[in-house]
Amino acid sequence: MNLIRNARIVTATETFLGTLRVQDQQIAEVARGDTSVLAATDWQGDYLLPGLVEIHTDNLEKHLMPRPKVHWPVMPAILAHDGQVATAGITTVLDAIAIGDIDAESVRSQTMATCIDGLRQAADAGLLRVDHFLHLRLELAEPRLLELFMPLLDDPRHRLVSLMDHTPGQRQWSDMRHYRTYMTGKRGWSMEKVESMFELMLERQARHAGANRTRIVAQCRQRGLPLPLATHDDTTEAHVHEGVADGITISEFPTTMLAARTARQHGLSIVMGAPNMVRGGSHSGNVSAAELAQAGLLDVLSSDYVPASLLHAAFLLQESGFSLPQSVAVVSRNPARMVGLADRGEIAPQLRADFIRVRMFGTIPVALETWKAGRQIA
Repeated sequence: MNLIRNARIVTATETFLGTLRVQDQQIAEVARGDTSVLAATDWQGDYLLPGLVEIHTDNLEKHLMPRPKVHWPVMPAILAHDGQVATAGITTVLDAIAIGDIDAESVRSQTMATCIDGLRQAADAGLLRVDHFLHLRLELAEPRLLELFMPLLDDPRHRLVSLMDHTPGQRQWSDMRHYRTYMTGKRGWSMEKVESMFELMLERQARHAGANRTRIVAQCRQRGLPLPLATHDDTTEAHVHEGVADGITISEFPTTMLAARTARQHGLSIVMGAPNMVRGGSHSGNVSAAELAQAGLLDVLSSDYVPASLLHAAFLLQESGFSLPQSVAVVSRNPARMVGLADRGEIAPQLRADFIRVRMFGTIPVALETWKAGRQIA
């Protein structure tokens, strides 16, 4: 049994100074005030928040390719990624695995299968601190998409599917200047390669994207899968309407206020990037997460490419009119429920004892301790 006292506990509805008791990997009791039990650990007024739930991070890719064209061994990369998300206060992560990429030399093209297998091996060997699930990101212009996706449909770790079209000139890359800057900097492409890839991507989009989308949605429906489907980088009303017709329930990273409002009108949950919130805007020139939060158009934040941004962004949400419990829910309870995980994401009795200790350093929240199922993992 673990007993924590003098913690500033954040539940789904309120914040108070209190005591938390953990037993058999679950939260056994949450109480206001102090305890006389001498063995209780004093948290000195630090925040006690639910463990963060991350539904979309490609952070693993940075460990697989720490520099352009530098490939790192898969297992050490997985373990480094796992450690990084644990120290960021994340106790459950959906690793975003991209299925398909226009560039045959990219880390996504070369490591998809080995990543998925490596994550399974690491979990089976008890090497992972955090709970890892899969978010399969399907690049609709990929010629072999169905062939690559179908063997993964029944993987029990599979929790979310998103449908993507990263063809430049639309959606996230409506502004080609941002696209050229990103590809030359992030991937180390020459300007000549950027232009040649642009032509190839347009050709593949025209040939494969529509047919792949129809087949993927049909396969998910045919199998009666409970997996939530997300649309990605919607820009126009038409993009959202297409997703609604496909039975999609999540709008991931809408790029305009119009797309976000349309998504809300159709009952879609809205996910935005935590780095966008921390930076005060999108790196590709799209709508800011803060704007959507202030308009009541934000349900979940994702750390995307910076694990530490998730906790930081949650506290920044208070500047957009969210209470602290509401802010914390955006990075814990809401994403957990979105992907069907009802046993975590909230500080409440009988839920799994996933929680973090947070201390403020000026205006910056710092995760000092991370606990999963009643055991400290960072």
